[in-house]
Amino acid sequence: MDQPEPHAPCPCGSGTPYGRCCQVPFTAGHLHPPGAAEELERALAAHSFDTLRDVQAFAEAYMAEHNRSPQEVFHGLSPEQVHRLVYFPFDSPDLIRINEAPQQVAAAPVLILFGVLVEAMGDKGLKATAKGNLPRAVCREAARRWLGEEKYAELTRFGNINREQEFEPVHVTRVVAELAGLIRKYRGRFIPSRECRRLLDGGGLAAVYPTLFRTHVAKFNWAYSDHYPDLPFIQQAWAFTLYLLARHGHAWRLEEFYSGHFLHAFPVLAEEAPARPYATPEKQVRHAHSMRTLRRFAGFVGLVEEEHVGSGPFSAHTRLRATPLLRKLVHFPVLD
Repeated sequence: MDQPEPHAPCPCGSGTPYGRCCQVPFTAGHLHPPGAAEELERALAAHSFDTLRDVQAFAEAYMAEHNRSPQEVFHGLSPEQVHRLVYFPFDSPDLIRINEAPQQVAAAPVLILFGVLVEAMGDKGLKATAKGNLPRAVCREAARRWLGEEKYAELTRFGNINREQEFEPVHVTRVVAELAGLIRKYRGRFIPSRECRRLLDGGGLAAVYPTLFRTHVAKFNWAYSDHYPDLPFIQQAWAFTLYLLARHGHAWRLEEFYSGHFLHAFPVLAEEAPARPYATPEKQVRHAHSMRTLRRFAGFVGLVEEEHVGSGPFSAHTRLRATPLLRKLVHFPVLD
């Protein structure tokens, strides 16, 4: 049995081209479950073969079956399903479906902050600073609107917000909105695009949420300014993290629960993190995952709520719980 061409139907029966299905889980380190190679070696050792072609055929059939089988490390998903969830989330409706008109989005931080920008732009646009950023007053109002007066006072007790980058959530909102084509600069002013006006006129702020969501996962660089190693696979696997949240997020769980299971599923990520005296590669991966996926993505788009527990440098922790919006926005048919 020769290896299929990448564009040929995958022999596992998924209906997906081989190059987008079993070929990748078998060869790509990120999706190679821990111990799979050792299992294959044991299976080969338990059989006798007449030719190398027989060995290859057995190995391919074994891995094809393995890739179709649910794995505990992937929390009930098969390697083939994880592959599609990671690399083709918007083209795998049997695994994940994104609601294009979700309800209960009003409390999502990204939408609150974008609403402040829309108000500030009005009909005449919003004058940018000399460096092309949002005005200081708008950044402060955005922080107040989202945090509330008490938390805003705590945030600014040692100094107020004087530029856009000093309140990162509004800076990210502006960048994502520009990447999404919802706002643009014209003659030194921020103005809403025609598409933005069309969406707002048709459904209000809620209508732009799916566009902001998709842009945040597909175009915005999550590694921007966080000082962790690049590790782009963390962002690539956003849908797998949402699957974990959909499966386990009904109860409060420490963020270490999710970052730990993510690293357990994709341990090769630790090989991509550099050795540093103050943090092991594994610790860097876990911290980067918590920062990027749980806080700056899931929390930012309103899919999780956070609660800080404990106090002191060694006993303080953050725990998370999925919000109702998660189930309104994302549906995983395999969890039905």
